[in-house]
Amino acid sequence: MVSYFTEDTEFDFKKKRLTSRWLKLVAEHEIRRLGAVSIIFCSDPYILDVNRRFLQHDYYTDIITFDYCEGDTLSGDLFISVDSVRENASFYGVAFADELDRVIVHGLLHLIGYDDHTEEEIAVMRAKENDYLSLRDKV
Repeated sequence: MVSYFTEDTEFDFKKKRLTSRWLKLVAEHEIRRLGAVSIIFCSDPYILDVNRRFLQHDYYTDIITFDYCEGDTLSGDLFISVDSVRENASFYGVAFADELDRVIVHGLLHLIGYDDHTEEEIAVMRAKENDYLSLRDKV
């Protein structure tokens, strides 16, 4: 089950049901079950505070993923900075909604076990993101 929250932002996410169905489909494609996943939309200052307090990182980011998975069940918290997503969408010349979906599935891919520390891992992650973004139309 996917739950949606906001912290320190007025963001109103209107695609909750569609996104939840899409993420369930992504999980199934990876032979996983979708457990308790919380998506917390927040501001840049809020995510910076989370980054500092819990990860000892002193920088802004678009997403922080906390993994609580057990076995094949995906569970975790995805903190997503709406400010950073909006800025990245503008920088890359893509629609805000598309960039937001990319960040959401990126977080889910982290819960599945994909990482993005090396060039090879980044390439795999991007390919998976692109594959799963194409599944949005199938839900």
